[in-house]
Amino acid sequence: MTGVSDFVVITGMSGAGRSQAGNCLEDLGWFVIDNLPPELIPKVADLAIGSRDQEPKLALAVGAGHGVDDIQSSIAALRRTGARVRVIFLDSSTEVLVRRYESTKRRHPLLQHEGLGDAIERERDVLRSVRESADLVIDTSSLSVHELKQRIVELFSDPNLGDVMQTTVMSFGFKHGVPGDVDIVLDCRFLPNPYWNEELRPLSGLDRPIVEFLDAVPETAEFLDRLEHLLELLVPAYRAEGKSYLTIALGCTGGHHRSVAMAGGLRPCLARRGVAPGVTHRDVPKGGRRLCRRPPSSRSVVGTGWRRRCVRCVRWPTR
Repeated sequence: MTGVSDFVVITGMSGAGRSQAGNCLEDLGWFVIDNLPPELIPKVADLAIGSRDQEPKLALAVGAGHGVDDIQSSIAALRRTGARVRVIFLDSSTEVLVRRYESTKRRHPLLQHEGLGDAIERERDVLRSVRESADLVIDTSSLSVHELKQRIVELFSDPNLGDVMQTTVMSFGFKHGVPGDVDIVLDCRFLPNPYWNEELRPLSGLDRPIVEFLDAVPETAEFLDRLEHLLELLVPAYRAEGKSYLTIALGCTGGHHRSVAMAGGLRPCLARRGVAPGVTHRDVPKGGRRLCRRPPSSRSVVGTGWRRRCVRCVRWPTR
């Protein structure tokens, strides 16, 4: 049974970005353990390698608050497992680290009775041998959080995993409230509402008749075309900013017809830009159609196929 075969040990100066690097690796699909005592590294490795629930990649963030000898011996033990092991050392100038600690108001782990700058220099001396033996040293003195993330993505992203930025297209109804966890909100209420057509009313934008109804409206194609060109600008810019998630919400009155159909129409637009989005319809029940609330004995069903509905409910079709 094969377990974890790829390890990354993230170490370095306190305040140089260990946690940010770990968060970025987690976004790339790595299993990350932060602030792990070095003496536990071999035990975690043994458990991971022998696990039936295989995690292909494991990242371990180790701070300088633990003995440097423990760090070195634990890394050596990890290498003896035969797994691929890479050690990243994150460094930064003392001046920059002092500014970061002063801005966050956090206490340096090695600070005792000396000044902050002296504690940082003492940590630098303690970790000198770890730095010299690291596989990769990244100086974050002049890097923003986004630039550090981009550097980690360049080093560790798997091209087979596709887009690092997870994109979601969501439909919703304004009468049920605008979703709060979205980045872009688009209003589809300028399109004619299929709700006012009695035959189309029971359907959702997942049904072909709704799509055909909206495709017959010239504004539909123009809307999707202009939106595609807008996203051609925005998607690369969001990626460059280091954004991990992008959610695009399209709304109509009830969230059943226009927004659902436009969300489906947006998917191929994004695909042409190299994005494979997930599509979710917040206000459409599972299966795409609303069910009759009456018991079967009291239903009066007419029609066939997509026109099948209970005439007592009108808007609550049956299956």
